[in-house]
Amino acid sequence: MAGKKNQGFLRGIFPVSLIALIRSERRFLLMIGLFFIVAGLTYQTPQIAMWIGFFFAAYSAIANDSIQTIGTFLASNAKTSWWILWLFIGGIFVITVSYSWIVYDGDVSYQRLTSKGFSEAPDEFKFLQVAAPLFLLILTRLRMPVSTTFLLLSAFATTPEGIVQMLTKSVSGYLVAFIVAIVVWLSLNRLMVKWFKGNPHPVWRPLQWVISGALWAVWLMQDAANIAVYLPRSLSVNGFLMFTGFVFFGLGLLFYLRGDKIQRIVTEKSDVADVRSATVIDGVYAVILWYFKTISVVPMSTTWVFIGLLAGREIAMSITDMGGKGRPYRHTYRLIVKDLTYAIIGLIISIALAIAINPVILDELLKVISG
Repeated sequence: MAGKKNQGFLRGIFPVSLIALIRSERRFLLMIGLFFIVAGLTYQTPQIAMWIGFFFAAYSAIANDSIQTIGTFLASNAKTSWWILWLFIGGIFVITVSYSWIVYDGDVSYQRLTSKGFSEAPDEFKFLQVAAPLFLLILTRLRMPVSTTFLLLSAFATTPEGIVQMLTKSVSGYLVAFIVAIVVWLSLNRLMVKWFKGNPHPVWRPLQWVISGALWAVWLMQDAANIAVYLPRSLSVNGFLMFTGFVFFGLGLLFYLRGDKIQRIVTEKSDVADVRSATVIDGVYAVILWYFKTISVVPMSTTWVFIGLLAGREIAMSITDMGGKGRPYRHTYRLIVKDLTYAIIGLIISIALAIAINPVILDELLKVISG
């Protein structure tokens, strides 16, 4: 009887949907609570804290950023066994980071951490640095495509210059991707409507796997820095095996869950389950990422590039209607504003974490902004 009374009392205060959400997320909330406790118990022991932070960062970063690199791959290969997809993507991961580890003397980040503010591995940790990936896990659970680059790397920034450089490059990436997407989809509208009818030709499937694999490799060259920031800049053999092994099996869990809740950011967009559309998206995205990879070693938010690409594509499809596949302007506008709002929320949280960890950044950042 007491249980029923309590339930009735809760329903009188909170909406039924909120109570159902809390119940459904109970395990996740308990896990996050446990992880915060672990972070609190280990952050003062650097040799343990760096691996705890890495473990948290590795899964949270890949889980959130999966929408960019393997989201369309998952959506268009929904009928393929998850373990086949995992072995393919996991194998590319091992090859890509192994190349960097060999060529750059133990560095798995393709020298992305050599930019100002991130060149030295931390020799001590603060609680919020170890716990930063947990905030990313929470935002991922809320289906927010936030920038892992800002959220994780900003926690280790000692000066505002690194944050400003990342922000400048990321905003440029959003604008470039937005414009390129509009130009590409407006230019190819007639050809796409003509070619993308009926069942796709068998050649599209292997082509998509090749292009998606290339995109995944380029993304790793950009974003491996986000999880490697916790570790020594030159990993030993054992350290490298732990790094690759944990991420490899984390990818397996991600594929088993089919991208989990964040995957909805992709599936709610127009015409992404078609292998032909998914291939074009991944191809354009890979070229843009490769361009920004070559112009500087400053880390950037690949999330901002991705949502810029999808935003431009949605606008172009609304303008042309893409053979009935485009969405109404109002719906397109809402999707674009929602994704961009979530990205900005992630940026605000990232800067707040950086300031909480190192208050000097606030004064220096204000000086940089004021000129």
